[in-house]
Amino acid sequence: MTNLELISYAEQTADKHRLLSKEQIVQLLSIVPESEEWTALGAASRRVAAGLTRDRAYLWGAIGVDFAPCSMNCDFCSLGEAWGIVRDKRDYDAEQTVAQVRDYVENGVRWIVLRTTEFYSQDALGEMIRTIRARVPGEYEIGLNIGEFDLQKANWLAECGVNFIYHSLRMGEGRDTRFDPQVRRNTLQAVKDSPLKLVFLVEPVGVEHTNEEIADICLLTAEYGAIVSGTMARIPVPGTPLGVHPQVSDARMAQIIAVVRLACGACVPDICIHPGTELAMQFGANVTVIETGSIPRDTCCCSGGKWNQFDADQAKTLFQNAGYTVHHTAE
Repeated sequence: MTNLELISYAEQTADKHRLLSKEQIVQLLSIVPESEEWTALGAASRRVAAGLTRDRAYLWGAIGVDFAPCSMNCDFCSLGEAWGIVRDKRDYDAEQTVAQVRDYVENGVRWIVLRTTEFYSQDALGEMIRTIRARVPGEYEIGLNIGEFDLQKANWLAECGVNFIYHSLRMGEGRDTRFDPQVRRNTLQAVKDSPLKLVFLVEPVGVEHTNEEIADICLLTAEYGAIVSGTMARIPVPGTPLGVHPQVSDARMAQIIAVVRLACGACVPDICIHPGTELAMQFGANVTVIETGSIPRDTCCCSGGKWNQFDADQAKTLFQNAGYTVHHTAE
């Protein structure tokens, strides 16, 4: 099929709960950004998004709970102990976390994620979740972005009130990270086998990654039953090994969003872009992220503020400009 024929086929079959093949995904990823075919790709993806989401958009709020050097030393992460960027240690206490969760809830955030470094106490997080549930009423969903765990721990986290887990097999896993890819997969399987829902983005995408690598991770998000997929850019943090490479352009990120949207179709109806751009939303993203606290893509700890001053009001404006309406709950 030509590129335009494949775009048409992907749009027509997006509601059939079928995935595109790796070869078809690679073909769409090979389209030249800002070409006429790229424009057609984005338009088709946005139409599919309208059909699958009814133009409903959602906000995702992330709270980096601990700001501390991490011994895993991922090549893209500012918190890597070996890079010497982060030397001090700071933790969000329960009061700060509750206050931030309340702020997100009041601003219409649907998914709230507590993010930690690899070895933060999961038992302490369980207690924090119980405290948040007791003190912040609302229909929000709460999740964790934490280290590896097994099915027993996954079931326990669900009992604590956790709704979902953010976890991924990251781009360059085992090469640009010190993690065993199979261990990451084991955690993904534990989530799939538990009552927890999974959020899994194609990330962190850099100029160093091939179309084939992106396609592989895209298909994995559906294989493990993610309820939200999408893509996140690798932010070049000076002082990290990958900080010397530039950030992927907004046009390329929008293209990846469109391809993930068309590749996964109804299998993964909600598609996230991070950092948020109006172009990616026009290309089919209906979820974006607001962050506070420890940020692994920066050298700062945004205590009380939002990363890059990107807040709920700005996100809502971008979605409105792209033809969506932001909702707090699924229905």
